[in-house]
Amino acid sequence: MSAATATRRALFTGAAGLFAFACLAVFVVTPLDLRTQFALAGGTVTVALLLGRSKTRLATLALILVSITATARYLFWRLSTTIGGEWSLDAVLGGMLLAAELYSCAMLVLAYAQSVAGLRRKPVPMPDDLSSWPTVDVYVPTYNEPLEIVRATVLAASCIDWPANRLRVYLLDDGRRDAFRDFAAEAGVGYIVRPDNKHAKAGNLNHAMKQTSGEYIAIFDCDHVPTRSFLQVCMGWLLRDPKLALVQTPHHFYSPDPFTRNLGTFSVPGESELFYGVIQPGIDTWNATFFCGSCALLRRSALKDVGGIAVETVTEDAHTALKMHRRGWGTAYLEVPQAAGLSTETLSAHVGQRIRWARGMAQIFRVDNPLFGRGLKPMQRISYLAAMLHFFSGIPRLIFLLAPLAYLFFGRHIFNALPLAAVAYGLPHLIHSTACNARIHGRFRHSFWSDVYETCLAYYTAIPTTVALFAPRAGTFNVTAKGGRIDRSFFDARIARPYLVLILVNCAAIAAGFWKLRAGRGDLDSLAINVTWAFYNLMLLGACVAAACERPQVRVGNRVPLRLPAMVRLSDGRTLRGETVDLGMAGAGIQLAKGFQLSERERIWVSLFSFGEEQPLPAEVIDQEGGAVRVRFVALNLAQETQLVQALFSRADAWIGWTDGHRRDKPLRTLSSIARHGFAGMGRALSLSLRRSRPLAPNPRPAASLR
Repeated sequence: MSAATATRRALFTGAAGLFAFACLAVFVVTPLDLRTQFALAGGTVTVALLLGRSKTRLATLALILVSITATARYLFWRLSTTIGGEWSLDAVLGGMLLAAELYSCAMLVLAYAQSVAGLRRKPVPMPDDLSSWPTVDVYVPTYNEPLEIVRATVLAASCIDWPANRLRVYLLDDGRRDAFRDFAAEAGVGYIVRPDNKHAKAGNLNHAMKQTSGEYIAIFDCDHVPTRSFLQVCMGWLLRDPKLALVQTPHHFYSPDPFTRNLGTFSVPGESELFYGVIQPGIDTWNATFFCGSCALLRRSALKDVGGIAVETVTEDAHTALKMHRRGWGTAYLEVPQAAGLSTETLSAHVGQRIRWARGMAQIFRVDNPLFGRGLKPMQRISYLAAMLHFFSGIPRLIFLLAPLAYLFFGRHIFNALPLAAVAYGLPHLIHSTACNARIHGRFRHSFWSDVYETCLAYYTAIPTTVALFAPRAGTFNVTAKGGRIDRSFFDARIARPYLVLILVNCAAIAAGFWKLRAGRGDLDSLAINVTWAFYNLMLLGACVAAACERPQVRVGNRVPLRLPAMVRLSDGRTLRGETVDLGMAGAGIQLAKGFQLSERERIWVSLFSFGEEQPLPAEVIDQEGGAVRVRFVALNLAQETQLVQALFSRADAWIGWTDGHRRDKPLRTLSSIARHGFAGMGRALSLSLRRSRPLAPNPRPAASLR
């Protein structure tokens, strides 16, 4: 193609784009009467339904365009029509609601920008010459976690498939515990401590960097157990591109999060899957992949170039990636789970973890704002901005939860417009954004669940994020407790207190609305809209209450559904062939041929066949039902424990396809499901509260300490 032809094509494309933008601008700002606006809304929904039949990328882009246009038309109507010109309480309340809506619409558009063109990388093969493979240090930082959790990670890291003379594993013990020192010596791994705990995890990692010399550094949180293929999957990209500083892999969790376990929504994507399934591939397109603190491989020279792991904020991982991007380094994301860890056991632990993330992102926004400073490209700035603004959702969500009260209690009109006009302009925005998100995010986040998660955190993140804007140095790093046990069901009334208060005021508002309707006070349309809004709030708050109804977690070690060939040897020398049903570090479920009856507490040996090796594991029978036997492992030596770790965690495909069983997102069905869980959860909370005068604390782990 000649230069002149290319220039003409560029001019034509630019002119076409300007013309299209002008047409959309006219569409957004053209005033219509109410009947015509309803007709237009119906027409756009029809167009979206037709586009939804196509699964092409072009159809997805068209749906996003329709959604953004409907949102822009709604916002233009709000700004041009519904804002009162005089100072009044209604105007103040209306302005607060408008600010919350502007925030939500901005986050919607930023989410589209992040997720519209995800980059799905494949691993790059390693060179055939093993002598050219670089040296790697593997860091496993720990502070107050129990040794039984850390052992599996360290043993799995020692089994990573890499030349032995080029791999060194280090246990970084900020708790300075003798049992950990002894275990490191027994396992043959390095053991590093420091005299203080300054800068928490970031300081621990930076101290280790001064004591080691590997060309690359792999970091795993102490509960994130790597597969043996981790380095071979990740290293190829770093060898191909000398300016690549980081390869991040997903944080996969083999235990359910509090929402999944307490609500029983095992066919619904977990809370973290949207970030690792949509956001990270999306921002990888723009060279903006975030470092997530674990399950990552980093180039030492890049870390040294930015002064090590960032210590200025409590989200040291994302801040480190931002510093790397400012210095011109690249980052990459491989959507291949190569490690698995434990989710938070309780809703209170989940909330505490998210508070730290929210505070840290607000700190970065304040001290190292991505919109300013040198080194970032426009889409990198937008990607970081979207991630940081996401954690400021607390105050807008509280406004949405309280907004119906203004009219139902006090008769205040926070919309200076006819109720039907609000429906005519607002409903298309809601329908298109919901449908578009279901199409883009449906595999990884079902409709309306983001509202549940935001509602759950709103009260708890509103203050820390606001404080961090004015006092960014405030706050400390808190370690998230993992691996605890919950002996029996209980309702965590302390963490649910804000939800209960909001439920009471929304119920009172609904009652006030019905009283006004019966007394003939208030506008029927306004009452209907605000009562419906309050019922939606009750649904979200009910789901939060249901998540605070903790279900038992009687095993310290979680079992993973896994089918492996197994052989059981009895004390009299007989052997039985079988297959595991589930497997954990503490025990297993084994399916044997029917007709064999084992005695409770009978001592047996279980052989698991993986990687072509057999290592009999001593066990005892817990119980048996038909051919299904549950066993508990007893007194494993280090070699046996290592073999069990390999069978359970080290397979390269251990976590591939783990989420294939998720149900397809259908927004109306999802909405109904959330409502059902929410109202059932409120009943369960009442039942548990009446059963016991006070909740049981999770056992045996104490709350995570702060540092």
